[in-house]
Amino acid sequence: MENIIEYFRTIPSSHRSAILVGGIAFFWLIESAVPLFSFKYNKIKHAGINIFFTLTTVVINFVLAFILLKSSDWAVANHFGVLQWLPEMPLWLYTVLGLMLLDLIGAWFVHWAEHKVKWMWRFHLVHHTDTHVDTTSANRHHPGESVFRFIFTTVGVVLAGAPMWMVFMYQSISVLLSQFNHANIVIPKWLDNAMSWVLVSPDMHKVHHHYVQPYTDSNYGNIFSIWDRLLGTFKTLDRTKLVYGIDTHMKPEENDRLGSLLKIPFQAYRPPVGAKFSDDEVSEISA
Repeated sequence: MENIIEYFRTIPSSHRSAILVGGIAFFWLIESAVPLFSFKYNKIKHAGINIFFTLTTVVINFVLAFILLKSSDWAVANHFGVLQWLPEMPLWLYTVLGLMLLDLIGAWFVHWAEHKVKWMWRFHLVHHTDTHVDTTSANRHHPGESVFRFIFTTVGVVLAGAPMWMVFMYQSISVLLSQFNHANIVIPKWLDNAMSWVLVSPDMHKVHHHYVQPYTDSNYGNIFSIWDRLLGTFKTLDRTKLVYGIDTHMKPEENDRLGSLLKIPFQAYRPPVGAKFSDDEVSEISA
């Protein structure tokens, strides 16, 4: 355990980049071998839009990284935060509790808020407009959303009192798991169900990408599924009934044009309409 912690304490930026790029490349290949849905879409064009948003997220996090570092150092130096107030315990337990706290405060809570606060939803909407969810969809976040997600992450680090090595560990796990549970892959149902008792599994997260409420407003988890189960936001839906996207932006000119996506947060608010499509329309949207 000490070796793992030491690695994340000194993890080079090149390794963090390799985790991001390597994860996308790995799951991209797996999608071709065992796809959940046989999308009839231009995969390169689709990836180009999502990778643009990935790069903007990387740039924003890089520019603001010093804030995260200073916040973590301050919390540890001043013995502030839940982890700093806990009694001595085994290192593995300390690490797990820390990861869970970061997941709750810095990820689950902000995700829940994005679905409840209108101005936040307008930015988060860009993520939900994707009608062909695959591994590149994991970081499809409007630059504005990346900024306030960073703020919540920083608050989570301070309240948790997390050392920086733990933050790097959390971010690395988060990137890979997000790429995994967004990937257009099929795994045995029994395995997915078993996984979802602890971690956010592919089927669990894809319910969140179903195009209508109440499924859209469920399964907010990032790494751990326990928060949705404890807080009453866990839902299931047969994978064969999934229709990706969001009912207010189902037209291609709204959900697969970069210029249109960037403008979405600044358009008039559109409440969910609970749209229902015919079987033929669902097939066309899912293709």
